Amino acid sequence: MKKNVFSLEIPVDVPKAQEKEYATNYSAITHDTGRLMLFAADQKIEHLNADFYGPGISPEANNPEHLFKIAAQGRIGAFATHLGLIARYGKQYNSVNYIVKINGKTNLVTTQQRDPLSTALWTVEDVVAFKKNSGLNIRGIGYTIYLGSEFESEMLNQAAQAVWQAHQHGLVTVVWLYPRGKAVKKEHEGSLIAGAAGVAASLGTDFAKINPPDADALTSAQWLAVASEAAGKTKLICSGGKTVEPKIFLQTLYDQIHIGHVSGNATGRNIHARDNKSAIAMTQAIAAITLENKTVDEALKYLS
Repeated sequence: MKKNVFSLEIPVDVPKAQEKEYATNYSAITHDTGRLMLFAADQKIEHLNADFYGPGISPEANNPEHLFKIAAQGRIGAFATHLGLIARYGKQYNSVNYIVKINGKTNLVTTQQRDPLSTALWTVEDVVAFKKNSGLNIRGIGYTIYLGSEFESEMLNQAAQAVWQAHQHGLVTVVWLYPRGKAVKKEHEGSLIAGAAGVAASLGTDFAKINPPDADALTSAQWLAVASEAAGKTKLICSGGKTVEPKIFLQTLYDQIHIGHVSGNATGRNIHARDNKSAIAMTQAIAAITLENKTVDEALKYLS
C-alpha cells in the first residue's frame, strides 16, 4: 500500500513562538502520517472497573500498570489517560507520548437520573506545569463533551477554553464528542454524528473522538465520510467500542479510514482487555492499518 502523505498546517491560534513545539508534538503522536493511533485508557474513571476485571478480560488488566506497559512496549501514537495515573506511573514509563485527559465522570449517575455533566478536574496550566516539572512527553490534552445534555454549554465553554490555552502552549488537542442526554433519541444517528464533527471543527480542536454512526440509508463508513467532510480541517478518530473479534475490528477500522476518511482510531478495550503479549500484538496490527496503510490481511499477521 502507498504511504500516507501528510503536510502539517499549524492553526493560527498557535503563537509563532510555539509553532515548533506544536509541530514536534503533532509529529510525535502521528508518526508524521497525520493519523493518530490513540491508546485510550480514561475508562478507569469513566467505566469504573467494568472494563478491567471479569469474564473475557485478562487478569493482567486489573492492574493499572498493565496500561503503561502496553503503551511503552506496543506501537501507538499516544496514550490518553488522566493526569493522576500519569503522575503515579510516568517516571517508570518516560518514553511514552501522553495525552492528558483533563475531565471525567463515572457512569454511576445514569442519563435517566440526570443529563451527563463532565467538568474539568485539571486545568491546562496544571498540565503545562506538570510537563515542565516531570520532563515527560506530554503532547496534548483531551476533554469530553456530551452534546445534547442540558449542561452542554458548560462543557462547550470549558472545552473551547482548553483548546485555546493548549494551543497557546503548543499542545495538541483531542475532544471526545458524544451526543448524550434526555434530548438525544439516537446517540449514533449518522447526521447527528456529522453535526458533532462540525461542533469539533468550530472549537478548533486538532482531533475529535467520535462514536461510529449506525448504518441506515448509508453504511457506517459512508456516514463517517459525511462527518469527515463536516469536520473540515479537524481530524476525526473513531472510538474502538466493545471488544470484538480482531478480524472484524480491523476490517471496520480499515473501512473507517479508507471509506469514511477518518484519521485514525482511539482504542481501549480491544487492546487492554488482552494479556500483555496479545495487547502489544494488537497495537501493532492497528498501527499497521492506521499508520502504514497496510491491508487487513497484512495487519492480521501480527496476531498469528
